Amino acid sequence: METQTLHRGRLIDHIQLVVADLAASRRFYTAVFDAIGIPLSGSGDDHFWADELFISTADGEAAQGRLTGRHHIAFQAGDRATVDAFHRAGLAAGGTDNGKPGERSYHPGYYGAFLIDPDGNNIEAVFHGPARRSADSVVVGFDL
Repeated sequence: METQTLHRGRLIDHIQLVVADLAASRRFYTAVFDAIGIPLSGSGDDHFWADELFISTADGEAAQGRLTGRHHIAFQAGDRATVDAFHRAGLAAGGTDNGKPGERSYHPGYYGAFLIDPDGNNIEAVFHGPARRSADSVVVGFDL
């Protein structure tokens, strides 16, 4: 499925991870995205993406034949139950525990869980506690 609607308004426009085993990464990220309610936006033989995260093999022109190495990426969760579901889904899909769901001392209400993905990236889901947003996201539509 290809989408032409983007949700913007945060710091990062997009991130690309270049991975060694695309099938393993697709299993892992599809599972954790399902848990946090983010659908895959598109895919091809050598890539897939969801929202602002693009994951590809080293074969693509942008990757220049190199893996990206270790990164820390945190996904926003709507509640603690979603953080818990993220952790369970990621473990079941080949991730490694790097911090069970729980409160962290970063600030009051910070509830997160950490997983290592198939390429060694530290992937987190975080719920910052009850909050009010002005909007879920900024929607950008393209006239094609």
